Amino acid sequence: MMNNILNSQFIKKVNEVTSNSWIQGIQKSITLILSFIIIGSLITVISLINNIKANLIPDLGYMSTFTFGMVGLFVAFLIPYNILQQKKNDKKMLASFTSLALYLMLIKPKFDGSGNHVTFELSRFGSAGLFLSITAGIVVTAIILFTSRYSFFKKDTLMPEFIVNLFDSLIPITFIIFIGWLGLTAKNIDPFKIVTSLFSPLSIIGQSYIGFIVIGFVYSLFYSFGISTWTLSPIILPIMLSGIAENERLAAHGLKAVNITTQEVFYTGFIAAGGIGFTITLAIMMLFLSKSQQLKAVGRATFPASILNINEPLVYGAPIAFNPLLMIPMWLNGILIPAVAGAAMRLNIVPIPDKVFWIWYLPFPVSTYITTGIKGVLLFVILFILSWTIYYSFFKYYDAQLLTNELENRKN
Repeated sequence: MMNNILNSQFIKKVNEVTSNSWIQGIQKSITLILSFIIIGSLITVISLINNIKANLIPDLGYMSTFTFGMVGLFVAFLIPYNILQQKKNDKKMLASFTSLALYLMLIKPKFDGSGNHVTFELSRFGSAGLFLSITAGIVVTAIILFTSRYSFFKKDTLMPEFIVNLFDSLIPITFIIFIGWLGLTAKNIDPFKIVTSLFSPLSIIGQSYIGFIVIGFVYSLFYSFGISTWTLSPIILPIMLSGIAENERLAAHGLKAVNITTQEVFYTGFIAAGGIGFTITLAIMMLFLSKSQQLKAVGRATFPASILNINEPLVYGAPIAFNPLLMIPMWLNGILIPAVAGAAMRLNIVPIPDKVFWIWYLPFPVSTYITTGIKGVLLFVILFILSWTIYYSFFKYYDAQLLTNELENRKN
């Protein structure tokens, strides 16, 4: 009964959102910048060598600056392109260049008296500028889509297509650049700070202890219905990226990191061992404790993926998705694991990560050690025991149920 209601209402609504061309365009844009973020993560790992002996390798920080430190700039270009590609609009490249120009104007560069030299605040190119780049990309896309309904020429015109596109693009591009000019030249007005402040309540909520737990639960809820958490990336990823960027800035000034809602906490620190829902414990149970042949086979097939924190084989193979006996403990893990981990970080029992580290396929607790040290590993052990306790009773009941069915089938 519950599954039918959720499948017909909740899943239907979520699918409507995820299939929206705007959401898909933003998701794809964020996916395309992951390589640059991972490069920043690799630099974090390589830099650990200097903890063994100082200055053993040169400072590679500039590599991170021009990869992870440029994600805001990249997203400003990618969003119009990917949304218009979804909508099959042939002005996607023009829109992308226009969005890039608008973004560069709105981050408020400073010109010298001659106008020949310009100074940019480098941090505004990175994750700190994500909210502005997403906003700029959406505004440009909306204007281009609206003006695409109209043309200076009739449909049966004999004019070359590039001439038609040229004249039809002049007005919207001019209007968009005029918006950028207003932001650039207006005194005592900083569009970057305005947009950032408008989104600050979202960041404040997301970085709160309660917000941290809610995100963990929602992630588990979505996965238990077979919905990828990438659906939430347009909202949550900017919070996480700006959070770790702020943590890095604080650490560089000798201060303690404060933001707990980061990818480094969720995917390489504590929350997603084996995948969202801390499913590594369930994978181990299926591999070593199953009495039913079905779960034993699932354990053998999915355990290697679980070690690398790839969740889908277990979610769909056990299955967890739409299976109340395994959905419920996944939800409980989605609440209790973040609650304990968040409390430990808020109480300064374990350090909050202050370096970019997105190599989420690295097995736990190796990644935990890299992001939070030995104290983090000790917390991981506690979380592992907690997750095991939550899953165990549900697993045993489900395994016994399957074993009974297998024995009855053999008799028949």
